[in-house]
Amino acid sequence: MSQKGWYYNPPKPKVPEVEKNRIKSICGEYIRTVLKPKHIIPSPSHKEYYHIEDMFTKWWRNYFYFYAKYHYTDPNAIKEFLDHGFARLEYVNEHRFNLSYMRHTGQWWEVFSELSLEECLDTIEEMPHFNP
Repeated sequence: MSQKGWYYNPPKPKVPEVEKNRIKSICGEYIRTVLKPKHIIPSPSHKEYYHIEDMFTKWWRNYFYFYAKYHYTDPNAIKEFLDHGFARLEYVNEHRFNLSYMRHTGQWWEVFSELSLEECLDTIEEMPHFNP
């Protein structure tokens, strides 16, 4: 028999526009200087069926996503390009985020809670869970 009942579920904090812009600019610089040189191959061989062509970020509600844009060169591919999220920061408060990665099941899995933005970026660079 399932347990039913009421529980307190506070509303998620709204991210101020100033904070969104600050985080987007810091993470954009991080992608340009750290992630792109590490994961994007300048001239992939023709034998590879897919490769990362670009990386970008996007806000959705109080979540900040890191995406890799894959280019499929297989002639039988359904789509030529595919965007794949590989890291997600959930805005908790002014200086804290919950960090998640995309599992093989297609679901986000939270692995760290209440990290600073700098700690999140260091974790994304170091842990293999966050490889695009």
